[in-house]
Amino acid sequence: MTPSATPQATRGWWPRSLLGRNLLLMAVLIVLGQLVAAMLVRQMIFQPRVAQVADGVARNVGALRAGLQALPPAERAAFVEAFNQQAVRSLPPAAAESTVRRALLSPMERQFVQAVSRRLGADDAATNTSQPVWRRDSTGVLALRVVHQGPEGAETYWLNLPSVFPTREFTGAWLAATLASMLLALLGAWWLQRHINRPLAQVVAAARQLAQGQTPAPLPEDGPEEIATVGRSFNHMAHSLAAAEQERALMLAGVSHDLRTPLTKLRLGVEIAGAQVDAPLAASMARSIDEMDGIVGQFLQFARSGEAEVPTPASLNDLAQAVAEAQADHGRTVRLALGALPDVPVRPQALRRALDNLVENAWRHGTPPVLLRTGSDADGVWLEVQDQGPGIAPAELDRIRQPFARGDGAARSGAPGAGLGLAIVERVVRSHGGRLELHSAPGAGLRARLVLPRGERG
Repeated sequence: MTPSATPQATRGWWPRSLLGRNLLLMAVLIVLGQLVAAMLVRQMIFQPRVAQVADGVARNVGALRAGLQALPPAERAAFVEAFNQQAVRSLPPAAAESTVRRALLSPMERQFVQAVSRRLGADDAATNTSQPVWRRDSTGVLALRVVHQGPEGAETYWLNLPSVFPTREFTGAWLAATLASMLLALLGAWWLQRHINRPLAQVVAAARQLAQGQTPAPLPEDGPEEIATVGRSFNHMAHSLAAAEQERALMLAGVSHDLRTPLTKLRLGVEIAGAQVDAPLAASMARSIDEMDGIVGQFLQFARSGEAEVPTPASLNDLAQAVAEAQADHGRTVRLALGALPDVPVRPQALRRALDNLVENAWRHGTPPVLLRTGSDADGVWLEVQDQGPGIAPAELDRIRQPFARGDGAARSGAPGAGLGLAIVERVVRSHGGRLELHSAPGAGLRARLVLPRGERG
């Protein structure tokens, strides 16, 4: 399993965005709150009401039994029939229809029936009568069996008991209220998160500009205290980084500039003393001075790579041809493989400096022929320099991008340079909103590609 696949496998249904997580958390809390409220209503309102109604029903059933005992046998059936009809007529039409459709007892009805049965069971045990039995009448309401023991034998009657207990625990109003409160809460969370995401998005955009070597615009420092603190802290960090970078560049440029004077004096001294010094020694001293001058030149390029330059539309093919012609003036042949490219906004001097460094590295650390290609793909346009040298170990590709880092081959061979070539290229391409790609295979040389966006973002 690859490292990139692990988060996908463990993420599951959990949202990645802060907005999605807040909305999900809000919905879960509302549902849990409604469930807890429903349980409290059930425990503190419905169940005490059921117990109270069960007591009343038990007393009424006792009174009905006493009434049946007092009535003449011929009138008992008519009394029960009149009682049942009156009970059915007391039901609202809608309640009666819903009761008919429901064949099973609801949880609240079961509690009611059990409570009444317990109370009547205690009385029946004292009078040696049978346990109470319940059923649904043909009208759909609950009916209780009443057994009357008389001189003429046991008589069984069914008494309807409608509208004396809650028939439904929850109604559509509860569901509608839950959904309405959830919708309002989610809208409020979305509105709040939107106002939080806006300054966070500004921080992300400014951080990306800072990572590309650009100076972002100051972030607003208003709004809630936490957001304002983030803005102030980021502005302070960006200002400190810019000041440190400017101070470093100024110091590096100053030192490099000051070294040029003694180097020039040394070169002049070697030329004047050329007749008095052995020719090989004089040539060695001249090469050393040239190497030192090249290193100083790299310092100056690194210090100037952050200088402001206005982006202008330019042809990368023309730039590649100019680099190849400049190399030809020094007796070096650079092969060109140019593709069809649109003009893109770039900083020409900085990009030319970066491309010169790549070609110089190819000649210094690689093996000819050196190939310079241009092209485009879905990511943007690119320039690529490739040599046929021994290449660089894949583990070293990231390290040699850093300032003053040199490859193992260059360090062992004693090739001149301060290790700033790729660092300069990295800074230039990042200031264009692009990236530097390094590819190397054993025996295939190093392939360095500058990928630039079609529209310059700096």
